[in-house]
Amino acid sequence: MPRLDPATTALLTVECQNGVVGDESALPELAKEARDSGMLGRVAALVDAAHAAGVQVLHAVAERRPDGRGANTNARLFRAAGKLPVRQLTGSRAVEVAAPIEVAADDLVLRRLHGLSPMAGTDLDPLLRNLGIRTLVVTGVSSNIAIPNTVFDAVNLGYQVVVPSDAITGVPASYTAEVIRNSLALVAAITTTEALMAEWALPR
Repeated sequence: MPRLDPATTALLTVECQNGVVGDESALPELAKEARDSGMLGRVAALVDAAHAAGVQVLHAVAERRPDGRGANTNARLFRAAGKLPVRQLTGSRAVEVAAPIEVAADDLVLRRLHGLSPMAGTDLDPLLRNLGIRTLVVTGVSSNIAIPNTVFDAVNLGYQVVVPSDAITGVPASYTAEVIRNSLALVAAITTTEALMAEWALPR
């Protein structure tokens, strides 16, 4: 793993929201895996460590309008999401960042109404560039779709990407290790929550 300068590194949490990984998730299997594996707690610990080290934290949230305006309908996933009993409606509890993750005053929360990635067609890239960020640490869910999309988009835009392997998850649980080994490790630096926290605890 490269040395991570807090001044040029940002931590991104992806879809760590109540309606995805919380107790009232629209995706209970994914939410159970996020909690039972300890992933959600590790993301919270990384957020706390980033705050202490002066690393910029950003939270990417997926949501939709009650009328669905602007949302994708060009894939089975999107159509199914519109029929789920828990909907990620703008302004609802479902789109709030889930406990135990703490959102600090300096954190940036980015909300999107469309697509599969918090990087494509959103303010994430320009915000990172304006902040002088060159390295992006990607955490959250899911390793099936949003995490790979985020990693590939960030790499295509020229960022160094770091993925703590125990701070992402998907379903089935075994798939996460496969996508890390066969895809993400080819383009990103793979590390662990413990190693990242140790890195950010070093004196500067």
